[in-house]
Amino acid sequence: MTAPSTPSTPSALSTSSAPSTPPAAPSADRPRRAQFRCLHRLRVRWAEVDMQKIVFNAHYLMYADNAMGEYWRQLAVPYEAGMQALGGELYVKKAEVQYHASARLDDVLDVGLRCLRMGRSSLQFVFGIFCGDRLLVSGELIYVFADPATQTSRPVPEALRAMIERFEAGEPMVEVRVGDWATWGPAASALRTEVFVAEQGIAAALEQDGRDADAVHAVAFNRLGLPVATGRLLRGDAGEGLIGRMAVDRAVRGQGWGREVLDALVDAAAQRGDGRVTLHAQATAEAFYRRAGFSVRGEPYEEAGIPHVTMQRHLEAAIESGAACA
Repeated sequence: MTAPSTPSTPSALSTSSAPSTPPAAPSADRPRRAQFRCLHRLRVRWAEVDMQKIVFNAHYLMYADNAMGEYWRQLAVPYEAGMQALGGELYVKKAEVQYHASARLDDVLDVGLRCLRMGRSSLQFVFGIFCGDRLLVSGELIYVFADPATQTSRPVPEALRAMIERFEAGEPMVEVRVGDWATWGPAASALRTEVFVAEQGIAAALEQDGRDADAVHAVAFNRLGLPVATGRLLRGDAGEGLIGRMAVDRAVRGQGWGREVLDALVDAAAQRGDGRVTLHAQATAEAFYRRAGFSVRGEPYEEAGIPHVTMQRHLEAAIESGAACA
């Protein structure tokens, strides 16, 4: 694929929203682990070492590319949907690697990635690959934002520029909004259909049970206004809230967005005076809900062909023990 036109000279990232004591910007040759907000952990595999029993040099760029995928997850941006919303695509214009030491089979590595500068149409990233605190490899990646049809450069959209600046400044990447179905239904419905119907194969008639109009809904939106997580709260028996339809976009799972939605729903139940909240958790998510203070009640069962467990959390006990929602 032909690369887009040459990027403009990068300029420094804005510091208007930076913390009062930001970490020093990493240099491209000797970055430090503490300078990266985005760190992607991986383990060296057998297929990645060469005859010298060390990682083959070309794989380090693959590690950096994997970290770029993690960078977008930490931005709460599903890459494909995000690029469509931004009206362009990112292309690699330049990649440089500097080797300091070797990684070996079974080493656990942390790959740090940071956007150092943004120009008119270019983004300069630096990366560092660490084993513990020891720097093994460092490098630089320059991307150009471009029209995918003509592959000519375009200005970096202000929405993308602002999002990256805020991420590097340590700001949150999602906002959870709570309200009724009339307000948040379109966003919640699209995400639930993608997760439950398209991904998990649940019948649309089961997913759309006709109870959404009576529920409180929470939706987490990223900084492009795209929904990335959702859930709902119904009224159960006297003094009980029923949490359900918890869904997180597959591309950005593992970043805590589902927990933020869950906490918002628990807060909503507490504010209306519910004494406990109950949910039917997919068995694979049991540990997630345990970490949020829920306990299993009864035996496992199947629902829509998927193993489930009933879980509850008593809100009064949570308040008395000081385990209030984060």
